[in-house]
Amino acid sequence: MIATILLALGLTGSPALAQGQEAPRILVMGDSLLAMHKLTGRAVSATLRRMTGARVTDRAMGGARYFYRLPISGAIGLNIRKQYQPGNWDWVVLSGGGNDLWLGCGCNRCERRMNRMVSRDGRRGVIPGLLSRLRHDGARVIYVGYLRTPGVNSPIEHCADEGDEFDRRMARLAALDRGLHFVPLADMVPHGDLSYHAIDRIHPSVKASREIGARVAQIIAAEAPQVVSRNRASME
Repeated sequence: MIATILLALGLTGSPALAQGQEAPRILVMGDSLLAMHKLTGRAVSATLRRMTGARVTDRAMGGARYFYRLPISGAIGLNIRKQYQPGNWDWVVLSGGGNDLWLGCGCNRCERRMNRMVSRDGRRGVIPGLLSRLRHDGARVIYVGYLRTPGVNSPIEHCADEGDEFDRRMARLAALDRGLHFVPLADMVPHGDLSYHAIDRIHPSVKASREIGARVAQIIAAEAPQVVSRNRASME
């Protein structure tokens, strides 16, 4: 629906280009939520590229985590923090945390792991630390939450409570800084609808990736007329 509305409003081209400005620069990083369908050119980044006209660099990687100890594979992207490339980015779009909860603590007794990622008030943890660096470097940030599988069994159904708590903490974090945006996906999948997931019922389908991209593009389009601040004053 969001994609249809944006198409109807003519937002498939870059708002910046429509004003004669330079195309925005977007870095995408995170896990398989954003990396899914990259090899076929239908990942979230492809929708962003098409709907905003941006120059998009996609470094998201399936299986990536925030807590990843192996140095070589971590350096090439399995450690989400190491996916970051300093640059003149207007936006950084990212996801992550699901693999740390599912694979790291089995979505069971994960309070300590959750706190290490982001505290209850959103102010402490590796995710606030990373986002603070991105903002300090001048980029606006969009953090994408995770899909749910309402009315359908899935291998990660027992992670729903952890997902809800993670969403709450990320929303609190985003509220601290006008340059941070949190995009929850808990409401995206209609009850019993299988079309938003791949056959594993974990990862997004092509349809879902397209709609996730549309939600993110809507935020970028809404803020396109504003000048992207490249100083810490924008964090006040």
